[in-house]
Amino acid sequence: MNRTLLHGCFWIPARHNNDGSVLDDLASWYPVIDLCIQICGYGPHSYYPEICSTLDNESRPMHHICLFLSFSFLTATLSAHDGPPVPEPKNLEDFMGAFRPRGWKLEQTQIVSRKIGDKLYVFNGAGGNMAVSIGDDGVLVVDDQFPVLMPKIKAEIARLGGNGIDFAINTHWHFDHAEGNLALGPAGTWLVAQANSREMMKQDHIINLVTSSYEQKAYPESAWPDITFENAMHFHFNGEQVDLMHFGAAHTTGDTAVIFRGHNAVHLGDVYNNAGYPFIDAGNGGHFGGLIKFCTKTLKQIDAKTIVIPGHGAVSDYQGLADYIEMLQTIRKRMMVLIRDGATLAEVYDAKVTEEWDEKKGNPKGFINRAYMSLTHRVVE
Repeated sequence: MNRTLLHGCFWIPARHNNDGSVLDDLASWYPVIDLCIQICGYGPHSYYPEICSTLDNESRPMHHICLFLSFSFLTATLSAHDGPPVPEPKNLEDFMGAFRPRGWKLEQTQIVSRKIGDKLYVFNGAGGNMAVSIGDDGVLVVDDQFPVLMPKIKAEIARLGGNGIDFAINTHWHFDHAEGNLALGPAGTWLVAQANSREMMKQDHIINLVTSSYEQKAYPESAWPDITFENAMHFHFNGEQVDLMHFGAAHTTGDTAVIFRGHNAVHLGDVYNNAGYPFIDAGNGGHFGGLIKFCTKTLKQIDAKTIVIPGHGAVSDYQGLADYIEMLQTIRKRMMVLIRDGATLAEVYDAKVTEEWDEKKGNPKGFINRAYMSLTHRVVE
């Protein structure tokens, strides 16, 4: 894989604070990136507008840098943090086959609902957990799984007293949470998402899960979110305030925490995975440090009695989310010690930084891979 230039993006080493969090300051890399802008037309201006707007002409380093030295320096630095090649992308049917031991057979999947409050439910089927609010104002769902399941989803909603789906909030753009947009959008449902997720749905993207990968094709315009927000927005629906909050890049660049204030419940999408280790979509801008930050900021929005709905796995609570954060913080601290000593990905694997959680969470290989790449690289479009 050509790390110097890949689909119009540059992989650059990340810089870190003492706690292992990533600095968004690219000033030290500006000579190399600035040259890339001049030669190729690519650079940080779309991904780091706040950095570019604050660097005036006097503070920017010299522009006249040797092309050979710049690209040699960039490539040599990156080689220390190389990762394995992306697996050949699979189509949806073959990709879903990898999950079939967990029951992801779409044709045979049944929708099972669990009541977690008055007129608030969690639906389990294939893909991500759904939250469903049914009341006098109509039906609002969080995430929408797959088009083939929509008749079963709507039938369960009808059984519970609802009629159709008025609003669908996507916690992020990945297919197992948003593919139902393909059915709901054309049917007239209002689709809602953080602005970055809408942009991601408009393009083809490779989702690299390390052991396999999936090419999520761009959605047709009818499946794009109709309503977007940057950092926060509020619904007043079915007798309660529903807060949508975004705290930066985490699992993806467009994650949303959906807080049902009246029910004291939050849906976190795949920022919180209660079925195993989290997946960090590092190839599309997700970040390990951001995942911890997102969960921590959400924790400050809730209390000890809050019901916490993860993207996958059993419904949890405040303590479950707090324990998840503590686990991730410990793993990141261990990884940062190794990374600062120049450890390769293979050496981080061998260090067994997740050992005490592996029995419960499963094989950590994919998680460590994506966490490592997000801690050692940044994607600049």
